[in-house]
Amino acid sequence: MKKTFYLQWPAQRSPLILREVDSHPPPEQLPRAAQDDLLLQAARARLHAKSKAIARLARQTGWEASLWHGLFRALGYKHNTWPMQNLAERLAALRENEPGDALGWQARLLGVAGLLTADLTAQTPAARKHLSTLWDQWWRVRDALEPHILPSKLWRFSGLRPANHPVRRLVLLAHWLALDTLFPRLEQWLRMDGPKTKLTSALADLLVVEPDAFWKWHWTFRSRCQSNPCSLLGTSRVTDLAINVILPWFHARAAAGNNPEMLRRIEARYFDWPSAQDNAVLKLARHRLFSDPRKLATAAQQQGLLQITRDFCDHAPATCEDCRFPDLVRGWIT
Repeated sequence: MKKTFYLQWPAQRSPLILREVDSHPPPEQLPRAAQDDLLLQAARARLHAKSKAIARLARQTGWEASLWHGLFRALGYKHNTWPMQNLAERLAALRENEPGDALGWQARLLGVAGLLTADLTAQTPAARKHLSTLWDQWWRVRDALEPHILPSKLWRFSGLRPANHPVRRLVLLAHWLALDTLFPRLEQWLRMDGPKTKLTSALADLLVVEPDAFWKWHWTFRSRCQSNPCSLLGTSRVTDLAINVILPWFHARAAAGNNPEMLRRIEARYFDWPSAQDNAVLKLARHRLFSDPRKLATAAQQQGLLQITRDFCDHAPATCEDCRFPDLVRGWIT
């Protein structure tokens, strides 16, 4: 007999359908197929919750602004999501007297972020040259944008790899903002058919941009010239953007338009997407919940595990005492 349990998801009270199994095992003793099924159900609830959150935001700001909101936050990582979101909320002001090209957007984003340094003495010659070019753009609009400039102390830089520095992420966003074709190209990508390797590489080709001469060989304003080119976006981050922002955004639009065919297409792509880079949270959750060292095969399975961790592990002590999750699994049959 199938039972429905209602869990307290972050954005809604959402049903998680748990199917019948043959015994009452703890999570780690479930058959592999049952474990995968549980993860996919949790991933579906996570996708729907994100989709509804995006729809609520879109009703206030519009669909385009809601996508930029998600892209900015996703590129802020856990330490800089708030200042990135704050910049996304200032896009309307930044668009006045549209800067047009990527260099103009770099100047505005870095200037309003409070990350466009005026101290050129500590920089390398290449950095001083590039900063001077940006200041030639920034000083023309600085007075008009003064009320929107963020304090630089809002940003956290400790513990970040150079590739994840917020300056680099803002440079990437500047290139996207300068593209008039970003949204049509995303819609065209969604309608593509083919194997998952083709679809994932197509999205990477769409999002990865060719950096200018400075950022191609420097990680930050203070770094030395690198011997190998520096990409503005890695493949693992493309997966994070697809799973956490782009596909949920399309899902919200399809749900708002009552388009079941497009919803099926989006969910099929979501559940078939290859796994993202593994991390310490996923490894610990796999060990504690399933005693399983295997790496999950799809990004949706990872999302499901993160959802379980958020809804159960984050509310239980480190010793896992009084956690509801094992009892929930044992209650799969009547």
